[in-house]
Amino acid sequence: MKAVRIHTYGGSDVLQVEDVAIPAIASDEVLVKIHASSINPIDWKVREGYLKDMNLHHLPLTLGWDFSGEIVKIGHSVSLFRVGDAVYCRPALENDGTYAEYIAVKASEVALKPVTISHLQAASIPLAGITAWETLITTAHIKPGQKVLIHAASGGVGSLAVQLAKAKDCYVIGTTSTTNVELVKSLGADEVIDYKTTDFAQVVSDVDVVLDTLGGDIQEKSYKVLKKGGILVSIAGHPNPEIAEKYGVNAAFVFISPNAPVLKELRFLIDLGKIKPVIDRVFSLSEIKKAHEYSQTGRSRGKIVIDICDN
Repeated sequence: MKAVRIHTYGGSDVLQVEDVAIPAIASDEVLVKIHASSINPIDWKVREGYLKDMNLHHLPLTLGWDFSGEIVKIGHSVSLFRVGDAVYCRPALENDGTYAEYIAVKASEVALKPVTISHLQAASIPLAGITAWETLITTAHIKPGQKVLIHAASGGVGSLAVQLAKAKDCYVIGTTSTTNVELVKSLGADEVIDYKTTDFAQVVSDVDVVLDTLGGDIQEKSYKVLKKGGILVSIAGHPNPEIAEKYGVNAAFVFISPNAPVLKELRFLIDLGKIKPVIDRVFSLSEIKKAHEYSQTGRSRGKIVIDICDN
């Protein structure tokens, strides 16, 4: 099968499309023919070696941690799925990834794909969708009527977070650049702040929840717009507990793992039409270097998808 692997850490030039063996499966795994994958910042961060001190990976490594595809083989202890099932997944980070034509993955990490969207669309959901869910639902416990501020609301996580918060009947404020204001409005945001012309900290106040996808100065300023007892949830950097205490708010950092139950919840919302994938560009496996380079510009609207079937 074709797979994109790295043999050393570095820039996009270390990405190599190679012929490798189709993986064998364990008794609790399924073999999936991947139709599509997608790009997440974690992909190029792993590629550049940012996580190498965690000792999660052995080289050579196949990158990618999103997929949508079809089960072609099941382990003898798997009873929840059948050959032919269309599934989607964010597999475990420590295993070989999804820039490949096939993947062996634990059945417990997989969920049936939403029926109302394509494989290309479904592949854009798992990692970003689980992140949006675990930050807003699991950690912040958003409730109807609450005011939620979502930074980088046109990005992969942000675009899904806006829709998820609206599906839970929250009042949503999103920050984005000038070119993406209309997109964020179309996702359901009640207010959209163009960060190029307006300082959100000057116009937003009494927020119940902040989803910080950017870190740095944005995280620091976000404490000021929270009401007492509110919460800042970050996926960009660990919040400073002393600053949170100073403002009388809560703060948390979220780093996700595979979560099939959440994918089932997202499938339900997608098939109801409450959440729609936002896809910026689609690349083939052979264009993986260009895809990574585009992701690293930070300018994508929604997700960057890899069409595995287009070789």
